[in-house]
Amino acid sequence: MKWKKLGKLFDPTAHSLPNRCVEFAQSPQTLVLQERVRVYFSTRERDSVGKYLSHVAYADFSHDMSRLLGVSTKTVLPLGGLGCFDEHGIFPINVLKDRDRVLAYTTGWNRKVSVSADAAIGLAISHDGGATFQRYGTGPVMAASLHEPCLVADAFVQRYGELFHMWYIYGTKWQKFSETEAPDRVYKIAHATSSDGIDWQRDGQQIISDRLNADECQALPTVILIDGVYHMYFCYRQAYGFRQDSNRGYRLGYARSIDLENWVRDDSAAGIDVSVEGWDSQMQCYPHLFQSNGKVYLLYNGNEFGRHGFGLAVLEND
Repeated sequence: MKWKKLGKLFDPTAHSLPNRCVEFAQSPQTLVLQERVRVYFSTRERDSVGKYLSHVAYADFSHDMSRLLGVSTKTVLPLGGLGCFDEHGIFPINVLKDRDRVLAYTTGWNRKVSVSADAAIGLAISHDGGATFQRYGTGPVMAASLHEPCLVADAFVQRYGELFHMWYIYGTKWQKFSETEAPDRVYKIAHATSSDGIDWQRDGQQIISDRLNADECQALPTVILIDGVYHMYFCYRQAYGFRQDSNRGYRLGYARSIDLENWVRDDSAAGIDVSVEGWDSQMQCYPHLFQSNGKVYLLYNGNEFGRHGFGLAVLEND
């Protein structure tokens, strides 16, 4: 895989965002419409006590991704109710066309006491082309289970044949790596299938091998089929010290499969890395693959987990 970077595409601080959100455009994910490419992202506001809430907005681009056509003035889905799994935020959201509707797989998160947060995967449905979504129910479609004790999140869903395939992450543990700091989380990538997109079968098995160590954190898988090969990009980092040391922060990883079951990780074939300087020089995270205008594109966030927006690369392979 060989990518040509096209630079930062969208800076949230340059636009008026809904719900008093002023920064962050995290986890950009696309819905390719007839007249535009809609890029959903998670942005943040501060609540009454100064803590973050995550909301979903979108920006519309031309099919060649060269022109910004507009930015949503409202969030596409309100936060969950008191005590619900998505009470404090939705990050990320993954959308999928399904006949005359659009399915949205949300990661809802809520604050905890002993650790910072927990997460689960919800489902919302749009009947207006992805402008607004309504929850399928107030609870999640996938949450913690016997072998996935916490942090079930980051769903990416595609339909191949008669089955829906979901790649997602699950938490293996929370751990205090330092006596003076809060616990950090460890999470891995797994796979589930469904015949209807609602009821999911999973085995809680890690499908992408570790590169750094057993506590490597793997996040936000995205998959695309090109010439009979399934290509996955994701991001990975050290579990501890990643906020203070950019060398321990997120980088993009790569794996491929020919059967959707067995994945061979080869980060050397990813074809993209952090820049020497600039908006993605310290971190690359939250990738998303999509096709538009006859080309394959990669959206991703850079420094500070997408505080200042997302950028774009185009695949150069023949």
